[in-house]
Amino acid sequence: MSAKSEKNSLLTILVEDYFHVGAFETLIQQRNWDNFEPRYEQNTRKTLDLLDRYDTKATFFVLGWIAETSPDLVREIVARGHEVASRGFYHRSAKNLTPDEFREDLRRSNAAIEKATGQKVVGYRAAEKLVFGQSEWVLKTLADEGFAYDASFLPDTSDDRSRRFAHEVEVGGEKIWEFPYSTTDLGFGLLPISGGNYYRQLPYTLMRQAVKKWHKKFADPFVFYFHVWELDPEQPRISAASGMNRIRHYRKLDKMEWILHENLALYKCTGIADHLGIEPQAVETSIDPSAIEVRTSFDKATLTPVSIVVPCYNEQESLPYLAKTLASVENELNGIGYTSNLVFVDDKSTDNTLGVIDELFGGRDDVQVVRHEVNKGVAGGIITGIRAARTEIVCTIDCDCTFDPHELVNMIPMLTDGVDMVQASPYHKDGAVQNVPGWRLALSKGASVLYRRVLRTKIASYTACFRVLRRSAMIDIEPQETGFHGVPEMLGLLDLKGGKIVEYPTVLAVRLFGASKMKTAKTIVGTVKLLSRLTKMRFFGKSTSIQTSLTPAGLTVPKDVPE
Repeated sequence: MSAKSEKNSLLTILVEDYFHVGAFETLIQQRNWDNFEPRYEQNTRKTLDLLDRYDTKATFFVLGWIAETSPDLVREIVARGHEVASRGFYHRSAKNLTPDEFREDLRRSNAAIEKATGQKVVGYRAAEKLVFGQSEWVLKTLADEGFAYDASFLPDTSDDRSRRFAHEVEVGGEKIWEFPYSTTDLGFGLLPISGGNYYRQLPYTLMRQAVKKWHKKFADPFVFYFHVWELDPEQPRISAASGMNRIRHYRKLDKMEWILHENLALYKCTGIADHLGIEPQAVETSIDPSAIEVRTSFDKATLTPVSIVVPCYNEQESLPYLAKTLASVENELNGIGYTSNLVFVDDKSTDNTLGVIDELFGGRDDVQVVRHEVNKGVAGGIITGIRAARTEIVCTIDCDCTFDPHELVNMIPMLTDGVDMVQASPYHKDGAVQNVPGWRLALSKGASVLYRRVLRTKIASYTACFRVLRRSAMIDIEPQETGFHGVPEMLGLLDLKGGKIVEYPTVLAVRLFGASKMKTAKTIVGTVKLLSRLTKMRFFGKSTSIQTSLTPAGLTVPKDVPE
């Protein structure tokens, strides 16, 4: 192996997770970050081990959210000899913040990082690359807040040549260093060669030669970066992302590790503070008593029991997210006087759904798992779950969390005396739909208009399986359809036998993991048939065709499940 270049590269590492990134920001809300399977700890430790192997130091730009959530990890970064700098609290572009919001974000991030490390934060990198001539106010704010350097700007051909390299900037009487992303001049534009996505997407032979040329031609330090999630080819896939964003995020993830091995072997790397000769500065930290979380214990014997039915078909990718979500939901339900029992209905999955359910929920006495011997469809799973439930109040939810299960906290109290079902209603004037294709939304809304013409219950949405209902009102309802059409059919049959149904406006989002099982053409044909059947039942005296509760063939039901 050849000797390392004596010229320093500045190694900068971005500590964030796959659900933090800008590629998915329109799909994933910050309030839901706690529900995802976190992988940043294992990926950061993998990175630290890699740096130890090459006796290399770096600057880790850490989200304040991660510092607050996992302070031990941030302390470990410092203990292993690296600098920790700020990436902002949440992964929010400075371009989307007002100056006051940006300043508040900086202070909140610094407080979290400094509390974890005991060291002053002196460096910053924005969530998205900044442009000279548009965002100098960011540098002024950073200088005002006492930062020594920034590493956020990507130069282009309109910038003075000096801006392509590390340089000191004077703003408002203060000085601050800028370490822009390194680029190579192609003659018609500047190509970023700093690392990250550029190394994964572009031919590495081109990148290798460009970096080699930089070290040969310039005395200025080369700025190199990558994200810790780029060392994780096995990370969960966000299937709802656009094709372009899936390429941007997932393509060639297996490429980054060997690229790092090559570069760490070839080039001597250090962190930015070390390059500037800035020694770690200790800061005093104190614990804010008001920030300490106080957990309240509940006597379950005094709480009203409810069952949450979760039909599952090939949902191994969705279940970890659901598990974290339900843990939070269960705690909130305790706070308003309810205790929950979970009923998972596996609809003859062909993946490892059952194994993941057992891994996440096995051993709990408040969890039931029922398995279909043959695939029945979502309505068949819901019917099985209702029968398996041991409580009068039953909630039915989607495994993929396209409706936020936290809304059960608001929906369950709506099941007052005389109400048989509370229906989630994204098409209500106070509801919303996010990231669902327009053509699909038009079909669903059109179906709801037709259901409203046929049924007595006049609500905005009929098709969502996200509901709260009375078991006693539903136990004798037997839909002919056990797939998607059985979901509105269950509501229709309840309506025809005189049940009272109310709606709760909520938000429908596109599923994040796995693929939708709904087939569009089949759904349209089935909807027409169902509407025809419900019309005949209502207007031609066919409501007596509602069957009593029978156990459909092909269902495995526990012995203690009422039939």
